[in-house]
Amino acid sequence: MARKNLGCSSSSSFLILLAVGSFFATYNLITLVVHNRTVNHAKYTFDPLVVMPDNVKRTGGKKVLFHVALTATDAPYSKWQCRIMYYWYKKTRDMEGSEMGKFTRILHSGQPDNLMDEIPTFVVDPLPSGLDRGYIVLNRPWAFVQWLERVTIEEEYILMAEPDHIFVNPLPNLARGEYPAGFPFFYIKPDENEKIIRKYYPKEKGPVTNIDPIGNSPVIIKKDILEKIAPTWMNVSLRMKDDPETDKKFGWVLEMYAYAVASALHGVQHILRKDFMLQPPWDLEIGYRFIIHYTYGCDYNMKGELTYGKIGEWRFDKRSHLRGPPPRNISMPPPGVPESVRTLVKMVNEATANIPGWDTT
Repeated sequence: MARKNLGCSSSSSFLILLAVGSFFATYNLITLVVHNRTVNHAKYTFDPLVVMPDNVKRTGGKKVLFHVALTATDAPYSKWQCRIMYYWYKKTRDMEGSEMGKFTRILHSGQPDNLMDEIPTFVVDPLPSGLDRGYIVLNRPWAFVQWLERVTIEEEYILMAEPDHIFVNPLPNLARGEYPAGFPFFYIKPDENEKIIRKYYPKEKGPVTNIDPIGNSPVIIKKDILEKIAPTWMNVSLRMKDDPETDKKFGWVLEMYAYAVASALHGVQHILRKDFMLQPPWDLEIGYRFIIHYTYGCDYNMKGELTYGKIGEWRFDKRSHLRGPPPRNISMPPPGVPESVRTLVKMVNEATANIPGWDTT
């Protein structure tokens, strides 16, 4: 594909699209989230939904490193999140229990940006102009296809991550052999969308329950398996976007469904790890989970009561900072706010206090 710039004709248009997309990504799920809140425990122990077969369980010994890879744009909104994410990667990479290897930001804006010297980055082409139809996430599978084809990756495994991930505990390699590890999303329901799924996953492939309730991130997967899945993931994403029924039904999570379908088409089953990630404000405690995913806004009154769907007297929402980074030293939430939200703010504040030139992102 010829190199073309994905950027909108003006920064204002891009920010409008980003804001609208982000709004639907979060707030269209409010009702579902409220009715499917994660059960929290005093101690969050290892509780996989799919247990790996005994013959691929790892029994200690040499570390099995994975390469950390995240796709990103050159928009200010993406940049500041990447800087925080990379700060915490460096802090946790060498801690006991971590099996993180090297790091790459896969930049799908088509040209270098001002973070090239700060974050290890590989530049790839965006989709040709107009092909994503404003659905920026559609560039993710195409970015992975290019990266996997063009680079030599030392590690045998890859973690597909996102800019709004923070490593809150050292992350081990949760994959086992040919079995990748993924996080189960309650709103990815292949069995409840069989009519649509069958357009992409024919009956001869088996029941739709073969399709895992996941997206591509976070997933730890063998490099050679991802090399097989990625082109299929890209093609299924484009086909889904081109189908009005699928596009309307799956909306902002269309690309997540595409990855889940593509994996199943290749006969790949994921070990589903609920301890892979937590998502404030719904998950209240950190426990033994590994990644904070701050996709949802955190809104509270001064009594420490959640006011989700309504702007709180105290709030932290990444969408409040589309044009530039949040300030250093964000105020801490009021008493009564859950540990997960307090930890998120502390970690953001630590990163912004220690990243040089923070206000110039």
